[in-house]
Amino acid sequence: MDLSWIKVSEMVNLVEMAAQLILQVYTGSFEVIEKDDKSPLTLADKKANDYLCAGLKNLYPDIPIISEENKNDDYEIRKNYSFCWLVDPLDGTKEFIKRNGQFTVNIGLSYFGKPVAGFVNIPCSMETYFAIAGQGAFYRENGKEIIKISDLREGRDSEIVRVIASNSHLNDETKRLIETMGPVELKNVGSSIKILWIAENKADIYPRIAPTMEWDTCATHAILNEVGGVLLKYPDLEEELVYNKPNLLNPYFISQMSNSRITPK
Repeated sequence: MDLSWIKVSEMVNLVEMAAQLILQVYTGSFEVIEKDDKSPLTLADKKANDYLCAGLKNLYPDIPIISEENKNDDYEIRKNYSFCWLVDPLDGTKEFIKRNGQFTVNIGLSYFGKPVAGFVNIPCSMETYFAIAGQGAFYRENGKEIIKISDLREGRDSEIVRVIASNSHLNDETKRLIETMGPVELKNVGSSIKILWIAENKADIYPRIAPTMEWDTCATHAILNEVGGVLLKYPDLEEELVYNKPNLLNPYFISQMSNSRITPK
C-alpha cells in the first residue's frame, strides 16, 4: 500500500501543537464537566479536538474523521469509508484531572479496518511517537532528533513477566488473568502510554479486560504493529482489533509482541 501521501512532519507538528494547547489548560485551573456517558470532559479536550479536526480537514479534506468529541456519522455512512482518522484529543482525561501527567494526544489512520498510521504525543514529557505501515516506527523527545523506536528497545534476561495495567481500570477480572501468568512485576500507568510501553519493551504484556473505544487504540496499535507487536481480541487471541466497526466499542484485548511466549489463560 502506498502511504507516501501522508505528510509526516505536518502530522507530527499537529499532535505536538495540540499538546501545547492541552498544557495551557493543564497548568491553570479548569472546570470538569460530566458527559452523558459519565466520563469527564475539560476545556483541554475541546480545544485539542477543535485544533486536530481543523488541521486534519485542512491537510486531508477527503478523509473523514471519527473523534471521541464529535458527533460521528452513523454506520450506514461510515461503512463506505476506506480511510478514516480515529482521533482521541486527550486520552486519559482522568489522569489529566489527577495531574499525574499520564495522558496523550492520539491520531490513528484506519484503512478498511486496519490501523495503518499513528501519531501520539505525551504532552508533559513532549515525547512524540509515530508510525506508517511498512515505513517503521519512530520517536522524538522535545523536538530533538527522530530515532527508530526499535533503537529504544533493550534486551532483558529476567523471567519475571512485566505486566502493564491501567491506573483507573484494574478490575477483578484483569487481576485474575494476571494471576495466571506466574511471577509478575505489575506496573500501572494511564492512557495509551501502556501500549507504547509494550512497543518500547518497558513491559511485556498489557491485558485490557475493560471497555475502550476505537480512538483509544488505533494510533498506538499502528505503532505497535510496526515493531512487531499485536493487539489480539481476548479471550480467543486469534484476531487483531479492527476499526470503523458498526459499534465503535473495542472488544477486550491483550497487547504484546507477536513472538511473545506469554499465554494468558
